[in-house]
Parts: sequence; C-alpha cells; structure tokens
Amino acid sequence: MKTSIFKLSNNIWSKHPRSADFEREKAQVVLCFGSKEIMREKDIYERVRLQFPYSQIALCSTAGEIFQDLVLDDAMVAAAIHFDKVGVQAASVNISDFKNSYEAAAALVKQLPSLDLSYILVLSDGSKVNGSDLVKGLNDAAGNKTLITGGLAGDGANFVSTLVGLNKQPEEGNILAIGFYGENLFVAHGSQGGWDSFGPEREVSKSEGNILFEIDNKNALRTYEKYLGPDADNLPGSALLFPLSMMVSGNSHAITRTILSVDRQRNSMTFAGDIPVGAKVRFMKANFDKLTSAASGAAQKTIDKEKATPGFSLLVSCVGRKLILGSRIDEEVAAVNETIGVETPIAGFYSYGEISPFNDGGSCQLHNQTMTITTFYELP
Repeated sequence: MKTSIFKLSNNIWSKHPRSADFEREKAQVVLCFGSKEIMREKDIYERVRLQFPYSQIALCSTAGEIFQDLVLDDAMVAAAIHFDKVGVQAASVNISDFKNSYEAAAALVKQLPSLDLSYILVLSDGSKVNGSDLVKGLNDAAGNKTLITGGLAGDGANFVSTLVGLNKQPEEGNILAIGFYGENLFVAHGSQGGWDSFGPEREVSKSEGNILFEIDNKNALRTYEKYLGPDADNLPGSALLFPLSMMVSGNSHAITRTILSVDRQRNSMTFAGDIPVGAKVRFMKANFDKLTSAASGAAQKTIDKEKATPGFSLLVSCVGRKLILGSRIDEEVAAVNETIGVETPIAGFYSYGEISPFNDGGSCQLHNQTMTITTFYELP
C-alpha cells in the first residue's frame, strides 16, 4: 500500500514530502476534501480527473482540511491510494431519490458486492441527510458485520449546504460509499472526545427525531440557557461550545450530540443526530488540554505494533472542535501525527458528524465533537 497526499491551492498542486512515490495512474482511490467554494467550481472534478485518470474519485466539502500536520481553510487536499492486493468498488445515491436517510443508506450498501467485503468508507451530505438514520441504514444493510467509518460533509461554520460527489461534480444530497475487498486489508479505528460533563444527569421527556423539547418534563431550551449563563446571549453560535452527552438504552458508551440551532418560538433545540425520549443527557463544556489528549488517544487506538507501518490515516474531526480550539487547532492534528508516526501520510477534514464504532467495536455510530481516525494497513 502506498499513499500520496496533495494540496490544491491557488490552482497549484503540491505534494507533501511524506508521500510515497508511485505513478498517479496507479491510484485506485483518491479522497478529496475541500472548502465548499472550491467544490462549487464547475470544473473541479475534471481537474482532479486529469491528475488521476483511472481512480475512483470522491469529493467532499468541509469545515476545514487536514493536510498531514496542518489544518487549512479554503484549500483542497487529496489522498491518492494504491493497493497491491486490495480491491475497490464504489457507489453513490442521492437523498432526494428516497423517502428518508435510512432507505438511502440501505440502497447504497446494497450496490456494493458483498463477497470479500472487508471495510466501507462513507462520505455523506451533511445538511440534507439525517445522520442517525444514515448509520442505522448502513448497519442494517451491512448486517452489522462490516466495519464502517467516515463522516458528514461540512460547510465551514455556515451550516447552509454541503457537497459530495463520486466520479462527478459534487452536489447537494449525495452519499457515497467505497468498499474495500480482500483479506489483505486491515483497518483500525479510534474515536474520542475529551469534553467535560457538568450538571446533573437528566432524562429526555419530549423530542421528535433530532429536535429536543423537554428534559425532566421542563423546557429544554430554557434549562440549557440557564446553564450557559452569559454564553446564552450568543446562541445559536455558542451552542457548538456546549454539546450534550447522551446515553441511550442498549449502549454502554455515551454519545456526544452537537446543537445545530435553537427555535425560541417552539422552545426547541435541533441536534446533529437523534435525541430519543428516555435518553439520559448531561451538559458538556470544552477542556483544551483534554481535547488534544483525546485526539492522541484516538490515534493510539489505531496503532497495531505487530503489523507494518500504516499506509494511511484518515482523520475526521468535528467543526465544533475547530471553533473551540481556534488558533490552537493545529495542536490536535500535531498530537495525532506524533502518535501515529512520521512515516504515515495523514489527511482528512472537519465535519458535521463523524461515523465510527465505539473504540471497543460494534456497529458504526454517529458521533459529534470527536476526533475520529481510520488507519489502513495492507498485509503481505
């Protein structure tokens, strides 16, 4: 396995020195992550295709791009991957062609041949797709037997619309899946947050999908504003800084949920994933040192010292982390680089939701406010 990572900025392609050397024509997969402004350029797909004429090309808009140990804005990064013994198949759907996100996800997975399927990478629209229904559909269609990771596309801090494309110009509403085949591929995953919980545990008493109305039979928005104190004046912007920790019956781990918007007329809060009635929730706040430490911890989960040096690490982190860390955002990416090692190419993006199992395995989950890492090894 060989990976080269590139940056496209001001219409100039530059290759990172940590990249492996191989002919671009031999790349089976090219993962492209860029600002929505770049992804909206009418010839962006053709410009990538000229560089990688025989590849499966995935394009995804972001809330920031990860290029080895740097976090970029208004650029595009591309990871070109060549395997010696691993097969690749790709498929895509558009949410507009289906009743809901669950059905779209199920139809997407069914397009991939199942024989020898060892791993699925999913990149999804981040504004029109319900992430919770998406992962349910992915898990059910894959029979909860295949590792699935990935993320939801971003739009900076704007939350207006996102773009995804497979072998064509990226568009709104697209969901793509890349299937990797054969016994020579080993994929490891890690996902950690690093947030501090505060206040008592409460129970969701009224909600509809990803819209929360009441906790402990009291108005959730007013309770939330009470705990935020002066930061409540900056809603909805400040909501990214104070997510919720959620425990759902049947899960042994808490899931973090990001607040996308508030509606004071309905006294409601809209989240990036479902908030089911009966779930136990606690408020959370940032701890800068713990966020960076968690990124390193997620990376450590993907290191297998008994295997060769990883061929590539894909990082999907949350836009909320980027907004909180601000000028210190490079610290979490630097921590990942230090943990994984100097020989492994690294690329990724800041997202509207991260897709990964919990660290101890199981089916994939929709996470918010985490650093999620997928590391690839090709076995001899």
